[in-house]
Amino acid sequence: MTKYIFFTGGVVSSVGKGVTAAALGRLLKARGLTVAVQKLDPYINVDPGTMSPYQHGEVFVTEDGAETDLDLGHYERFIDINASQASNVTTGRVYAKVIARERRGDYLGGTIQVIPHITNEIKRNIRQVAEQSQADVVLVEVGGTVGDIESLPFMEALRQMRSDVGRKNTLYVHVTFLPYIGASRELKTKPTQHSVRELRGIGIHPDVIIARADHPIPKEHIKKIALFCDVRKRAVIPAVTSDILYNIPLLLEETGLGDYVIERLKLKKAAKPDLTDWREMIAKIRNSRAKIRIGIVGKYVELHDAYMSVREALYHAGISHNRDVDVAWIHSGDLEKSKGWTLFEGLDGIVVPGGFGERGVEGKILAARWARENKIPYLGLCLGMQVMCIEFARQVLQSDEPNSTEFDSQTEHPVISLMPDQHALEDMGGTMRLGSYPCALTAGSKAAEAYDAELVQERHRHRW
Repeated sequence: MTKYIFFTGGVVSSVGKGVTAAALGRLLKARGLTVAVQKLDPYINVDPGTMSPYQHGEVFVTEDGAETDLDLGHYERFIDINASQASNVTTGRVYAKVIARERRGDYLGGTIQVIPHITNEIKRNIRQVAEQSQADVVLVEVGGTVGDIESLPFMEALRQMRSDVGRKNTLYVHVTFLPYIGASRELKTKPTQHSVRELRGIGIHPDVIIARADHPIPKEHIKKIALFCDVRKRAVIPAVTSDILYNIPLLLEETGLGDYVIERLKLKKAAKPDLTDWREMIAKIRNSRAKIRIGIVGKYVELHDAYMSVREALYHAGISHNRDVDVAWIHSGDLEKSKGWTLFEGLDGIVVPGGFGERGVEGKILAARWARENKIPYLGLCLGMQVMCIEFARQVLQSDEPNSTEFDSQTEHPVISLMPDQHALEDMGGTMRLGSYPCALTAGSKAAEAYDAELVQERHRHRW
């Protein structure tokens, strides 16, 4: 039977639940187990596709076309699996399904309530991941922090899951934060104790506590947390901030977390962990490497999470080619005001990612022109590719007229136009070209040379 590991967070948001779940997934996979993932987001949006990058960070697109939370990117990169439509569930999506059934009369006139109808739909979504993947272990992360009113139905569903599938098939992991008080030079465990108390008040008794901190955690603190939170000392895992994100699986393995989870869930088919490749990767990262400076030109660069996958892809490419990638964040809006050009000095390459709306587009076009005129390698992704085409057309025609109909619907030279199947659409959510599509590359082109193939799969998210 599939085992379920549920991740909750306490004390503060952005405590690292997603990375912790991804790291544990890597440890389980290293033991020969199959792993599936799911993120439960308490916001009322149906998906993050229409949310501002400033509020939510990037939208991560899955192979099958789901617009999801950026944590799914961590899951895919750490565990080396493909997430799916079922991997991200929001309050809005849950309520939309339940209300649609009520409108069809599926509930036979019954009164629709949070319990059991909403919680049952949440549990159905959790079980769906297990049924579709047939994985040995399903990792389920609940967004937000314990105590948030929005997450209560999800917490109740998690509580019920233990009754539904049994204690031996469920594991609750609570990720908390130990604040450091500079005046007294000590970490404080009291917020963690209160967080666990609140979680237990909901009916969830954590089996494992991940104690996040920016400073080394004394053994006395581990004992104290175990005593006051009624958790085995072995199950209180210190997780000190790492200078290398991808070192976290190895740090957690050193604490014995992987073995504890295997024993607690009685995963008898698990083999000894093989983390050889992962250790070699970390050793490669730590070794001295030649620097390469890459500029990311975008309109949301104030929040680096808006370009999380692009940044990580550059980082991975650097590891593969034994280079230390230094990213220069360049705001395309500044370029339009003749500011920020000093950041282009010493660039070895430029990446212009996607974006929506007219703001900052001319700055991206200027960046493409600078790259062409200075013979600097340029990679355009989505809108970044489109502005490259617009810039080249303007140069060939010696005119500022070539444009995209997204920004100038009356242009006489529409280099980029709305796709034909998009004209009749009214809803914005979930209606773009989404997911993986085949891409035929011209033999002998730079793209074919980079891929070493003439037919590849690329993920899409665009209308034009």
